[in-house]
Amino acid sequence: MTQGPLPEPSSAPRGTTPEPAASSPTPPEAPRPAAPEAPPTVSTTPPRTWWRRLRRGSQLTPADPDRELAVAAAASGPTSLLYRSPFQIGFLITLGGLVAFGLLGAVVALQGVLVLGVLSLFLALGLNPLVENLHRSGAPRGLAVAIVALSLVVLMVLGAWAVLPLLTEQVNILIQNAPSYLQGLRENEQVADFDRQFNVINRISQVLTSGAWVEGLFGGIMGAGAAIANIVFSVVVTLVLMLWFLASLPAIKETIYQLAPASRRPRVKYLAGEMFRRIGGYMSGLFTVVLLATGSAFVFLNAVGLGSLSLALSVVVAMFAFIPLVGPTISMLIVSLVAFSNNTTTGFITLGFFLLYQQVDAYLLQPRIFSKSVNVPGPLIVLAALSGGILFGIAGALLAIPTVASLLLLYREVLVPALDRA
Repeated sequence: MTQGPLPEPSSAPRGTTPEPAASSPTPPEAPRPAAPEAPPTVSTTPPRTWWRRLRRGSQLTPADPDRELAVAAAASGPTSLLYRSPFQIGFLITLGGLVAFGLLGAVVALQGVLVLGVLSLFLALGLNPLVENLHRSGAPRGLAVAIVALSLVVLMVLGAWAVLPLLTEQVNILIQNAPSYLQGLRENEQVADFDRQFNVINRISQVLTSGAWVEGLFGGIMGAGAAIANIVFSVVVTLVLMLWFLASLPAIKETIYQLAPASRRPRVKYLAGEMFRRIGGYMSGLFTVVLLATGSAFVFLNAVGLGSLSLALSVVVAMFAFIPLVGPTISMLIVSLVAFSNNTTTGFITLGFFLLYQQVDAYLLQPRIFSKSVNVPGPLIVLAALSGGILFGIAGALLAIPTVASLLLLYREVLVPALDRA
């Protein structure tokens, strides 16, 4: 019986299964289920560990979850305050506080100059429509500015020429007739009893006749001179700045537009132009209100027999008409007192006329004039005028309303759309 060749011993180590022969077909493997995805690796590295490792020279492997953060931080550098020592943080905070305090002190010290500059700019925006009309008529802009400026200076000189002599005359008459006025008060029984107890009338008479009230009001001759010099300086600076702003207003607008990025420049041009239009519209409307008040006062004073004082009193009305809220009331009291000094009946008629005109001006004229140019609610106008007057005096009360109008424009055109998109 013949046996076939024996199979060769396998060379595989013991304990392992020998691989099948190449000629034998390999059965297909069953498809394995897909392994579930591993959850994202959450870095447990402390916030500053990766930075410390990078500074020590440790290598971050490609699989390190903080590698991208470390590379970005290495490229930009540690800019946060978290990477600075407490001494550096305290020094930077102290330095910033000192700089802010210095800037605040400079602003407070230059408050008067800044207010005059803003007032000059607002007046230039108010007079700019007149310059534009003359320029469109064919006159060069420089000539148009010169015509408007000369007209303004002439009006101011005529106003001062009309008011100053009357003011001096009325003050002298008051001082001379004060004793007789006070003596007439003693004829009243109640006033006489009060004067016997406190001796008030004699004290007032002594103060008026001695001229001590002038020194108390202005602080003496030096104080009066300083007050007059301050007023003249403020008027001259305001006029010079206003003329400069008026002549170079187109260049100033273009400079403001260039401060904005090119992509946002059309929007900035629209907002800045709208703000300038509202400020100029308010100032132009204010000039119209003052002109109407002055003309009405001049016609009325001539009609009631105060023709010799009509020009001067009309200038007084015009001066106080620029002050919102309280200005018309002050001018009414001054004109009424002058009218009472001439005739009691004329004084009552004058007082009634100005009270009636204030109502017409507040409820009919000003709403129609300022409705399109300012578009500010009535309560905000009152609060703005009072706040500006308290902070910066007459100039602040004059500038408060157009400033609030500009802020309301930014609120409606910038803040509200941004909030709607959020």
